[in-house]
Amino acid sequence: MNLVRPRRGRVFAGVCAAIANRYQWNPTTVRVLTVLSLLIPGPQLIFYIILWILIPKEA
Repeated sequence: MNLVRPRRGRVFAGVCAAIANRYQWNPTTVRVLTVLSLLIPGPQLIFYIILWILIPKEA
């Protein structure tokens, strides 16, 4: 399965849903881990925005 941002099942930009679909994980788990990682100082938000730009939308 390719890494693409889905049209359905996304909450904000679809980055977490894309990662969850690619690795067959639960999307809620990926979203919770993403939010928890934002509580730790670091470049997570910049990384998320970069993924938002780089991961293509589902056709």
